[in-house]
Amino acid sequence: MDFLIIGIISYLMGSIPFGFILTKIFLKKDIREVGSGNIGATNTLRAGNKLIGYLTLTLDIIKAIIPVIYTKIYFPDFLYLASLCAFLGHVFPVWLKFKGGKGVATYVGILFSINIYFGIIFTIVWTITFVISKFSSLSSLIASVSIPIYLLILTQFDQLIFFTIMFVLIFFTHRENIKRLKNKEETKTKIY
Repeated sequence: MDFLIIGIISYLMGSIPFGFILTKIFLKKDIREVGSGNIGATNTLRAGNKLIGYLTLTLDIIKAIIPVIYTKIYFPDFLYLASLCAFLGHVFPVWLKFKGGKGVATYVGILFSINIYFGIIFTIVWTITFVISKFSSLSSLIASVSIPIYLLILTQFDQLIFFTIMFVLIFFTHRENIKRLKNKEETKTKIY
């Protein structure tokens, strides 16, 4: 029963579409009709308001931290279940006909909650890649694969499977970005 409750609550927490809610309330826009049509932080930046973009980023991180930390403390056996369900909630929110964000901010919340060093590694790799390329999508992909590589180097195979699955999911959510990057059509992101 705990398994089911944790899965559902984590999914529902992850599925709160902050990008959609904030742009609707404060900008009177439907974020799904702006830029890439994505509800995540990168696209909310494109909506023309940096504050809303950064607020979306922060809340998308926090909505993963809450269920994952709670599960880590009280139900550690279900840590990866809570993490996966929070991520899937963001990517496939029931409130928006299962069309959500790409999951990167939520994944960052998961990383910091499971192991702060994972979050730091991701952030450093993302930042370096972004400074060089100016592509948020490329930065997210490279930073996401850095965690399984790090675990492989440390031979921590117990966590490697989960984080490899997470990378595959992020790769899947970025499939259109990958096509645009390949065709040199991807839009660079201004974050400041």
